[in-house]
Amino acid sequence: MKKGTVPFSEGLVEPPESEEELLERARGVAGLTLGELGARVGLDVPDESRRAKGIAGQILEKALGATAGSRAEPDFVTLGIELKTIPLDATGKPRESTFVCSISLSAMADTDWEGSTVLKKLSKVLFVPVEAASKTPLGDRRVGRAYRWSPNAEEQERMRADWERLAEMIASGEVARITGHLGEVLQVRPKAPHGRSRRRAPDEEGAVQWTMPRGFYLRPAFTQAVLTRLRAEE
Repeated sequence: MKKGTVPFSEGLVEPPESEEELLERARGVAGLTLGELGARVGLDVPDESRRAKGIAGQILEKALGATAGSRAEPDFVTLGIELKTIPLDATGKPRESTFVCSISLSAMADTDWEGSTVLKKLSKVLFVPVEAASKTPLGDRRVGRAYRWSPNAEEQERMRADWERLAEMIASGEVARITGHLGEVLQVRPKAPHGRSRRRAPDEEGAVQWTMPRGFYLRPAFTQAVLTRLRAEE
């Protein structure tokens, strides 16, 4: 089998052995619809969008041989690469913020930027754009050209500044004061399956409070700027 070819017919896709093989696989599925790619890896695309949350990412993870599952590790563990599917609107811009990771609210006081899950997840990323125009049925939406990204010094410094500010607020018990408006490139938003979910977090007096789970997200404008830079550099 040619190196980089996605072995759909062989069932479980083996993890790629190199970054080059992963990129070749990802670019090899560009132009396919989610319905076509889903059929190849044995995943059905639901007709109703409310039942299809995350399906594009699931299909691509399976097609490309991701191994992390739900663990707090990059999707391609041995390569240290995180997969991020980016839904694009009809103008080619990201439709929404990009989820990075869930936040361990009770552990933020013991975490620094260098040891953060955000840095681990975003050190090396494979961005895969996917059509997401609302008028296009989910199964007919096409996979776009993939790009590898590692943040340059400026991008990493901007992420670090946001992370440190938001982490300090969480560790100081100010999580309830954090809104999606805070952060230039990173933001904190609720991340829960339903409104009843709660997690332990410090309050402003150092005791425990129970609050909605949160996650770190990349702002759409930042993701768009990154994609624009990567396209221009090719």
